[in-house]
Amino acid sequence: MMFSGLRRKGAGRGFTLLELLIVVVILGILASVVIPRFYVSAADARKNTCEQNKATINSQVERYYFEKGSWPVDAMTDISADADFFPDGIPVCPVDGSAYTLDTTTHRVTGHSH
Repeated sequence: MMFSGLRRKGAGRGFTLLELLIVVVILGILASVVIPRFYVSAADARKNTCEQNKATINSQVERYYFEKGSWPVDAMTDISADADFFPDGIPVCPVDGSAYTLDTTTHRVTGHSH
């Protein structure tokens, strides 16, 4: 009979199964909304970075032309060998990991229209 008072004091401290189920359902709903938006944002960031890379490369190609008097080769092996233009190397497209190349006529980065 001594323990009956202790049981009553401890009662009501925990959550019911229904309350836990409601919390889990709410967390699931929130996750189903947030996670797809995160992946879309990450894909958009990679596309924007690709466009920025193209602009940077085009700018450095023009600089190369004005400093050297000739355009870099289409594969950009000559400009990439010069650390003054790309000290960390020519970036690759973050969307698919492919290398950028130059158009032989316009001397601009080709492809990668994501």
